[in-house]
Amino acid sequence: MADDGSAQSKTVWPLPKFFFEVKWDSEVMSFQEVSGLDIEAQSIEYRHGDSPEFSVIKMPGIKKFGNVTMKKGIFKSDNKFWDWFTQIKMNTIKRLPVTISLLDEAKAPTMVWTLANAWPAKITGTDLKSEGNEVAIESIEIVHEGITIANA
Repeated sequence: MADDGSAQSKTVWPLPKFFFEVKWDSEVMSFQEVSGLDIEAQSIEYRHGDSPEFSVIKMPGIKKFGNVTMKKGIFKSDNKFWDWFTQIKMNTIKRLPVTISLLDEAKAPTMVWTLANAWPAKITGTDLKSEGNEVAIESIEIVHEGITIANA
């Protein structure tokens, strides 16, 4: 029997990605786009000299986390990105937990990504065009020391 769509199915309908929330520490911030929720295990290649196989073996190595990029509209007197970035000194910066939650219609989290010890690596301001008809968008690139994923 086909699903009539009257209720969210856990197996038939995938989650939409357009309703999400981002928390920096405990402060909720609004973003247009979040990308870069990546993790990979680097491979280690090894072959000992008396191996009968004339090829290397591959073992899992160090985990590597991608930088997370967040984009949002620019609002008057909103300098949160710049204020955080200017705190960078020689090997010191206030590191924050950043939580990204994919929400359902009731605003309850369905998937939660938590970035550990996050700090800003790059800020990109908007481009300016005299004939443009778009919202001014700025982006921030966040580095972190690990990502955890939880399903609500």
